[in-house]
Amino acid sequence: MDTIASLFSFITTPVSWVIVQFHSLYGMIFGPDTGWAWGLSIVSLVVLIRICLIPLFVKQIKSTRNMQVLQPKMKAIQERYKNDKQRQSEEMMKLYKETGTNPLSSCLPILAQSPFFFALYHVLSSIASGKTIGVIDQGLLDSARQAHIFGAPLAAKFMDSTDKVASLNASLTDVRVVTAIMIVMMSASQFYTQRQLMTKNVDLTVKTPYMQQQKMLMYIFPLIFAVTGVNFPVGVLVYWLTTNVWTMGQQMYVINQNPTPGSKAQDQYLQRLLKNITAHSEVRSRRKRNIVQAIVAKGPDRNDNERKFFTSLAKAGLAAQPDGTVIKSDTAAAEAESGAAARRHQPKRQTKAKRQSAATPSGTDKPAQPMDSEDAGEPAKTSLQKGEPQDTKSKPSGKPAAGSARQAKSGQRKGQQRPKHPSKK
Repeated sequence: MDTIASLFSFITTPVSWVIVQFHSLYGMIFGPDTGWAWGLSIVSLVVLIRICLIPLFVKQIKSTRNMQVLQPKMKAIQERYKNDKQRQSEEMMKLYKETGTNPLSSCLPILAQSPFFFALYHVLSSIASGKTIGVIDQGLLDSARQAHIFGAPLAAKFMDSTDKVASLNASLTDVRVVTAIMIVMMSASQFYTQRQLMTKNVDLTVKTPYMQQQKMLMYIFPLIFAVTGVNFPVGVLVYWLTTNVWTMGQQMYVINQNPTPGSKAQDQYLQRLLKNITAHSEVRSRRKRNIVQAIVAKGPDRNDNERKFFTSLAKAGLAAQPDGTVIKSDTAAAEAESGAAARRHQPKRQTKAKRQSAATPSGTDKPAQPMDSEDAGEPAKTSLQKGEPQDTKSKPSGKPAAGSARQAKSGQRKGQQRPKHPSKK
């Protein structure tokens, strides 16, 4: 381990230096040997790292938006090659390459955190082993070994033996209870974050590899945390739990303020925006005007949520403008009402059986119902036969009836027909 730590000293030394600087700050408030001073130092390290990763998070959001823009093209590829999965995958990869979209961009923040996670793990492992590392000298090492979080030392693990935990002035029960609670919270926060993304901020009308990837991560990451968390020191669990909570809060902010087009979150956001606009008869912030302007610019390419938003605006007597503002318009309200009335009075579509029965061919031999003798002075005629006399039973001799002639023309056997059996008359 010493060899590995020396190879990665370029990252372990900066991480240990940051922890020491935060410890000196919190040590003046809570005391240098307390768990609060060392625990808050780790939490502050997480916050600092996540602030530095905000550009990567913005890139992740942009990649997600590009994936949503490509949804119609993806759906067309799926329909065209639905029986050829290999060709479908090739066309998807070609589309990603042409548009410069990477479906794995959602993993960039996690990959960028990996070096810091590795460095912190080695720092805490060195503390547990009683070895100095980075800028942590012997005095800081002794202080860190005395720090406890709810009775569990920072360097203790769930799988540690009783003797090793006793050397850190703690009990095995306290260590396992604290680590088990933190592992459960860590896994639950990760699962909730991914589930919230899948249920609220994804357009579920199209099945794409991106959605399959997110669904897979929703179950894989919590499982990884649950299995590997028993081998993490308490300090590393504090780091990872803080990271998950930060990610969950960051995801909630994005879902509420900048939802994915076509998602459930967008529908909820547009409903809140509609309520705010109708209450004040104007768009009151620049960010909201930019959103309305972007929806107006889509034109006929708007999704169902956006069309519903514009229809509700029209019913309220408001019309959105290309610059993102709204104006009062009685014409828009009248058009919305007339459109709704037209949809209400639209005749019900007939079934296929009814359409076929209505389109009966002219050669049908079914007689029509005769008219009442009081209403007409002549015998009733079948409307389909246009005044021709009704067909009668075939006679054994004589001239064949007109109906028989027509049946012969339609492909039936010509000549004298075999008489029916007397029992079938």
